[in-house]
Amino acid sequence: MGVISCIGQDVDTFWKSLINGVCGIDYVESFKDMPVTFAGKVKDFDPERFGIDKPMARKQDNFTLYAMAAAWQAMQQSGLVSEENIDPYRLGVYVGSGIGGFDVQFRETAKMIEDPSGKWISPLFIATMISNIAAGHIAIKHQAKGPCLDIVTACATSSHCIGEAFRAIRHGYADAIIAGGSEHATIPLGVAGFYNAKALTRASDPKYSSLPFNAKRQGFVMGDGSAVLVLESLEHALERGAVIYGEIVGYGNTCDAYHATAPRPDATTQAQSIKDALGEAGFDPAKDNLYINAHGTGTQLNDLAETLACKLALGDFAYKAHLSSTKSMTGHMFGAAGAAEAIATVLALKEGIIPPTINLDTPDPELDLDYTPNVAVKSELTLGLSNSFGFGGHNACVAFRKYNG
Repeated sequence: MGVISCIGQDVDTFWKSLINGVCGIDYVESFKDMPVTFAGKVKDFDPERFGIDKPMARKQDNFTLYAMAAAWQAMQQSGLVSEENIDPYRLGVYVGSGIGGFDVQFRETAKMIEDPSGKWISPLFIATMISNIAAGHIAIKHQAKGPCLDIVTACATSSHCIGEAFRAIRHGYADAIIAGGSEHATIPLGVAGFYNAKALTRASDPKYSSLPFNAKRQGFVMGDGSAVLVLESLEHALERGAVIYGEIVGYGNTCDAYHATAPRPDATTQAQSIKDALGEAGFDPAKDNLYINAHGTGTQLNDLAETLACKLALGDFAYKAHLSSTKSMTGHMFGAAGAAEAIATVLALKEGIIPPTINLDTPDPELDLDYTPNVAVKSELTLGLSNSFGFGGHNACVAFRKYNG
């Protein structure tokens, strides 16, 4: 696993921040004249720390650099090396982005408006803006010559990348796949777009702004970063003596077919993605202790719909499940969110600790499940779900089990 986020640029720091309730949302100088002045920005990022040389770093959008850094961490941890212990044609990359090179696109568009001749547009513009380029550069870096895809499903992007990688390995198309997502959308244009769409919070205090499942919630907070997991067939992992952190056991993929941005209010389609993942995972209410890392954006409609979806999918067991939203600490990482939350889910299972939903001090009577308010909780979990629900009605649910050999 590898992660770049506002609460840590390695997995250990990220995890310690989560379980200690550290909020990475802070003021952003370039937003000072905007209606929203804060975000979950990545600070003091040094590409060279992650094997990216200066010439490459100068040319790429941050979304690509974050992705390469997270993938480098994950590959270092995995011990996989193309042509040494894995056939390069059996190593794939499924890394997506909801938006891609947003900052590059903004800067080059500004040049075109200033001079319509286009003579000042960078020759690297297209090759740094397209959202598949992060996956391409990861494949080049690690000589992954197998299947390589960039899935783009807004906030569900990296969960779909993980789920589809799981299926590709299960059906024999690869032995291992580098899977996840990356985003750098916290630029003024991104803030203006989401704010005017009435999606962002109107809160004034950055440390009390991302409020999933709180009665005071007003909208989500933007966040940047990347998260990547290396998925590998159990047979291949055991054969080379790999350290195994968890087992991916289920995946659900549905669409609301309802509205461009609002979730389906009856939550039937979101619930179906959860049911599909649970069914494939072999969920047993009599034996399983379940954790759900919720999509939990802090918008009025999402938190209501997700709570209802959990009830529809789980019945009375929904009141026994442990939920939390780590977006209360990271903000919404868009295309990277699902993978970051998948890592949190894997570590919750491995360590037996449920990260909290911080700032949950005012319960909403319509939201009556256990959202792990404010403080981490120890629990011997057996099954974990990571939910992601994106604009366009894209729903993904990925299921993990604690690996016991």
